[in-house]
Amino acid sequence: MASQSEIRERVTTEIIEALKKGVVPWRKPWSPAGNTGFPKNVVSQKNYSGVNRLLLTCAAMKKGYQSQWWGTFRQWQQRGCRVRQRPHDVDPGHWGSRIIFYQNLTTTVTNQDGDEVERTFPLLKEFCVFNAEQVDGAEAFHAEAKGEASATPDFEPAEKAIAATGADLRIIAGDKACYYRPPLDYIQIPPKAQFEEGAGGLAEWYSTALHELAHWSEVRLNWKGSYGLGELRAEMAACFMCAELAIPNHNPTENHAAYLDNWIKTISEDYRAIFKISSSANAAADYILAFSREVKVEGDEAA
Repeated sequence: MASQSEIRERVTTEIIEALKKGVVPWRKPWSPAGNTGFPKNVVSQKNYSGVNRLLLTCAAMKKGYQSQWWGTFRQWQQRGCRVRQRPHDVDPGHWGSRIIFYQNLTTTVTNQDGDEVERTFPLLKEFCVFNAEQVDGAEAFHAEAKGEASATPDFEPAEKAIAATGADLRIIAGDKACYYRPPLDYIQIPPKAQFEEGAGGLAEWYSTALHELAHWSEVRLNWKGSYGLGELRAEMAACFMCAELAIPNHNPTENHAAYLDNWIKTISEDYRAIFKISSSANAAADYILAFSREVKVEGDEAA
């Protein structure tokens, strides 16, 4: 069984290798095709979160899977499906894709003064999952043909999500940079008209606004981290929110190599960093979108 440090090192190495190839696993372009998008579990129907979202996106890109659905051997059995045997041209241990189960454990220890105190420490376990395209009987979970993508994306859900936060968003024309100012708790961003001619168009304006909202969430979620970690956290959170709000997500075209080099440096310095950042980015996205998400009342399902 792999040690905790070995698991962290493997996960970090996997993501760094993807970044070195120009693959950014937290950027998932939106598609109108069914059964595509960020990875989901076939039994719970929930999105994988944190570092598992990144690991499975890397695996899908590496192996060419289009379906967003994943599950363990037993979970596919529960759906009446069967994971195919490993092909002869695939090395042992490489047919499935590994994800991480994270749990905080609390134990009682005796300190130097002889007093019993509680200590909490993380426990990481690895599990193997398979994509729907590796499973017989899972055709209903395969990527569907792309529908006609709208020439103009619907930005109304993003507009509502941003407004619902109640954040002080100040639209100021000019060449001043977009930023969140912590002491005064406001976000400054240029008007949408300044983004309409760019490569990403209005999608870039909404992506930028969500990035700054991720910074706005830092004090509200008690985020503690360096400038580099904070920027990567905001980048990830914005990408997660873009995917949920169906905003086309463009890779940065200017200084792309510099972006990648900075991200690689940030997560290379500490094998625990990618776990901390991805988990916090997921929490930030959930916190911001919770203001506008519809709350389902138990027993209020449609007949």
